Amino acid sequence: MSNRPGKSKSASQRVRAASNSGKGKSTSLIWVAIVGVVIAVGIVAIVAGRGTSSSGGGASPSGGTIVPNGNLEYGQVVVSGTALTPKPDSGTDPMVGTVFPTVTGQQFDGKQMTIAPNGKPHIIMVVAHWCSFCRNEVPRIQKWLNASGMPAGVDLVTVATSNNPTKGNFPAGDWLRREEWSVPTIVDDKQNQAGDALGVSGFPYFVVADAQGKIVYRTSGAITEDQWNALLEAARTGKSPV
Repeated sequence: MSNRPGKSKSASQRVRAASNSGKGKSTSLIWVAIVGVVIAVGIVAIVAGRGTSSSGGGASPSGGTIVPNGNLEYGQVVVSGTALTPKPDSGTDPMVGTVFPTVTGQQFDGKQMTIAPNGKPHIIMVVAHWCSFCRNEVPRIQKWLNASGMPAGVDLVTVATSNNPTKGNFPAGDWLRREEWSVPTIVDDKQNQAGDALGVSGFPYFVVADAQGKIVYRTSGAITEDQWNALLEAARTGKSPV
């Protein structure tokens, strides 16, 4: 046995050895990169899925149900009974004491929905997707509903009217699902029959009716939480808040 150092490799051998070593490292790096890409794609898919999927039709913290999935931009509406005239800008509302008309329409998934006197007090909230006040009011009321629950003893319903693809925030269904709106909602038709039948004079618009379906109070525009609570009380008691 010799205790001399082993024979040194030639230059070409050293190049091949370095090349083979590099190939091993390169292959490892490629696999690491592939795994990284797969993970990244998976994360993007999950995030994208969360961004595009909707919880429409699912349970809401309010105890209600988020407006259903669906692409209905205009519904089919049938109105029976006497339509309400628009509320005047000042003075007494001539519609107080009259029964609000029955409105039969469709939800965003096309299923039928009817707003009608049914022995329970009502608050009918009418919104337009392009209305800045509505876009502020909807999340505020939904926050109240999530904290307090759906109002006891009062049928709270919505009409999405004045739908217009040339205006912002269209369609109304996508907007309301983003806000996780849990109030049953009718999609108005192109002629805005539902909104007109309720005498819409501004947005958002609120119709308050007692258990007999008689109009107690109507108002439009942004409202405070105290005013919202006053509307609920007016529906329950049949007494105007002002």
